[in-house]
Amino acid sequence: MRKIHILFAVLMLGGCTVSPPTDPGPAVATARSEAAAPRVDSLLGPPPQGPLTLIDAIAVALANNPDVAAADWDYRAAQARHDYASGARLPRLSAVGSYAHHLDEQRLLPVRQPGDPAILSRDIVSGDLVLTMPIYTGGRLVNQIEVAELLQQAAGHRLARNREELVFNVSSVFFSILAQRQVIESLEFSGRTLKQHLDRVDALVAAQKAAKVDRLRTEVRLADVQQRLVRERNVMAIQHRALASLLGSESQGEALSIQGDLELNEGASVPELETALTTAWSGRDDYLAARSALEAQARNVEVARSGHLPIVFVQGSYGGRWAAGSPTGTGDELDDIGRIGLGAEIPLYEGGQVNAQVQEQRANLAAARERLRKLELQIRLDLETALLNVRSSQERIVAIRTSVEQAQESLRIEREKYDLGRGAIIDVLDAQSALLDSQTNYYRALADYHVAMAQMKLAMGEQ
Repeated sequence: MRKIHILFAVLMLGGCTVSPPTDPGPAVATARSEAAAPRVDSLLGPPPQGPLTLIDAIAVALANNPDVAAADWDYRAAQARHDYASGARLPRLSAVGSYAHHLDEQRLLPVRQPGDPAILSRDIVSGDLVLTMPIYTGGRLVNQIEVAELLQQAAGHRLARNREELVFNVSSVFFSILAQRQVIESLEFSGRTLKQHLDRVDALVAAQKAAKVDRLRTEVRLADVQQRLVRERNVMAIQHRALASLLGSESQGEALSIQGDLELNEGASVPELETALTTAWSGRDDYLAARSALEAQARNVEVARSGHLPIVFVQGSYGGRWAAGSPTGTGDELDDIGRIGLGAEIPLYEGGQVNAQVQEQRANLAAARERLRKLELQIRLDLETALLNVRSSQERIVAIRTSVEQAQESLRIEREKYDLGRGAIIDVLDAQSALLDSQTNYYRALADYHVAMAQMKLAMGEQ
């Protein structure tokens, strides 16, 4: 009997012990679901050695970016919630133990037949295996499972959209760095050209064919180019740090080296607005996530309404009874007992809680509809903006390309005129500045074109 008491105490107090708290620092190691969106394994540490192409940069970003990793864990959490909801339909088996002390002696077991011997005791110990299975819940469990499944789909779409946005952000910064590199090279070339021109001015001044003021004007333009060069180098350093952050790298951005070109893709097609909208409605993941969330919210209304309906379940148990202390009577001090039956829980009065839950879920449903409508308007705006940016950048590139050639020819003519003593230094400097501005605008227009193309694909939901 003493061993029984000790075993019972262990069973009852086993769940009262305090487990070590979960460490919030390291990532939780769990088995990855095959249903989750694919993600490259994490590459924490220094960036890869050697120049990065755009494809390489995107691959590293998808592997390292914390936003994508967080969205991936959100998807796994949604998957676990779906498994939890599905498990509510299955039978539940539990072990139940109890100890009761009574003021008056009680029978250890109920009467089975007239004349049964009885064991009486004030202290009774019991242990049972209890099996409970829901039979009817008014559609609550079915709808909860559908809600969890729809929310899991929404989390998967949000993960995919998060990856698409990361690809766009990496592409945008990548092309901006390529354009900035060309801008810096143009400034450096302009600086070298001005220094050479300054030497020619010195020679002309020495030969008394030019005034000293020409040298001063050239030095002013050279100083302006040098300060612009410092500024643009600082911009590119910031861009490198932004790219390193997107790649999930903690190293300095200067360690990154990229390679690529800014050539205009003449064969790229730009769809019409209605065609792009059709593609977006069927393939844009944030829109699909919002649709899934809206359907899930509609099911939540049904879950709340099921609170008015009864719950029917089947329950069975099997266990033993022990008489503790000093029992009286004749018979065994230990015996088994079992039962099986149907149970029902019928809500009669809930203080208006069920109606309040229904109203809350209906209000949430209306809010979800409005958020979906807002997203539809935003998608249309995104597509219109992206298509306009693509066409505008294409036209700018064609126009600026011609202006660069004209600026180069104008600079050549003004230099020859000045060397022959037929032109003014201000004309040469203006031509040099015009060429620099044309080159800068051209490279930035090329970057704007590539960013606009990426923006169009993002707005359409294309990979």
